[in-house]
Amino acid sequence: MNFQLDLFENKVELFEAYDLKSLEKQIETQITNNQALLLDVSSIQYQVTFHPNIGKMLYSAAVHFKLKK
Repeated sequence: MNFQLDLFENKVELFEAYDLKSLEKQIETQITNNQALLLDVSSIQYQVTFHPNIGKMLYSAAVHFKLKK
């Protein structure tokens, strides 16, 4: 039986929250989790939109992780 382990080279994760503090907490948790996979943050993109059904701002982020070199 052969085992072949491959490392993630790139990974993009998306996050949403109704307040900025909660969004940052989600991102920080995933940064810690991805460090175990030897991934570092390459870039983060934020966006804010108004959610008309709830009447609140919706914060979202796309975080791009890359393999540590």
